[in-house]
Amino acid sequence: MAVTFSNLHTDTGLKSLNEFFSGKTYVSGDQFTKDDIKVYAAVLEKPGDAFPSVGKWYEVVSSNLAASFPGNAQGVRFSGKASAPEAAPAKPDASAAEDDDDLDLFGDETEEDKKVAEEREAAKKSTKKKESGKSSVLLDVKPWDDETDMKKLEEAVRSVEMPGLLWGASKLVPVGYGIKKLQIMLTIVDDLVSVDSLIEETLTVEPINEYVQSCDIVAFNKI
Repeated sequence: MAVTFSNLHTDTGLKSLNEFFSGKTYVSGDQFTKDDIKVYAAVLEKPGDAFPSVGKWYEVVSSNLAASFPGNAQGVRFSGKASAPEAAPAKPDASAAEDDDDLDLFGDETEEDKKVAEEREAAKKSTKKKESGKSSVLLDVKPWDDETDMKKLEEAVRSVEMPGLLWGASKLVPVGYGIKKLQIMLTIVDDLVSVDSLIEETLTVEPINEYVQSCDIVAFNKI
């Protein structure tokens, strides 16, 4: 069960803490834990002789921290939080339930927990795949002359394989003087295939340029 301490900068808060440490050495169990550090941070300075149990605990925590930080500390003080005279008891205000001086030792979320949660959420967003667009392309593939074997030309074109490229229907279209060109459909994934690069770096270079003289894009449509 979570333990809550309030107003540890006042005598009233220290009195309550002194009663808590009666017969106890640490906040949680019988070992030094981060709970002790949290409460230690809320106590502005070493309690006076009026709070012997708290003073003993304070010394134990100071020793543990000194072992972890062997440097020569000069000491610091904080101002701007003056103790006000205690007024008559008033009905608790619901809006003050989350007072800054209250320490919920087990139910609070640490900065490390928040960071892990944020990193997990970012990882989920980054792993969501963004669907890439596709395009339908009609390509004219022209041979060198009327003696070019158009069957081998088409086989050479279709031999090109790469991620995001799918060859479709084709036909031979007369150009003139007994020459025919290959008109072929292809579907591409826009992020993976560049038609210009496909033509310049694959279809019009060796060994395919043995059959292919040039290629032209007839139609280009987003799917």
